[in-house]
Amino acid sequence: MIAAVDHVQLAAPAGSEDALRAYYADTLGMTEIPKPPALAARGGCWFQAGPVQLHLGIEQDFRPAKKAHPGLRVTDIEAYAARLEADGAPVRWDDDLPGHRRFFSHDPVGNRLEFLERTDS
Repeated sequence: MIAAVDHVQLAAPAGSEDALRAYYADTLGMTEIPKPPALAARGGCWFQAGPVQLHLGIEQDFRPAKKAHPGLRVTDIEAYAARLEADGAPVRWDDDLPGHRRFFSHDPVGNRLEFLERTDS
């Protein structure tokens, strides 16, 4: 039986780790977590915020995820969107999900991310 999502993996091109660190750690406020040595040799980087982990793995012939995306719950979504915009990350609001405020953005390599906050209790 499935108990929880352990992590979400997104792909990234070789050599993008510094840009990913700047975005996921500095802009999003996640903490980089160490990869096991055998996996660290493959490149990429892993991040965590609370129980949420995002793994960025290096992929040859990389193409960003334009439709597939992780949905990340945030608090104070207006302030969070302003934080992303202040760091130059695009923010596109979407009102199509009842009971939520949400927006979409893209990481520095073009992967789509959804940020959402419940509006109903």
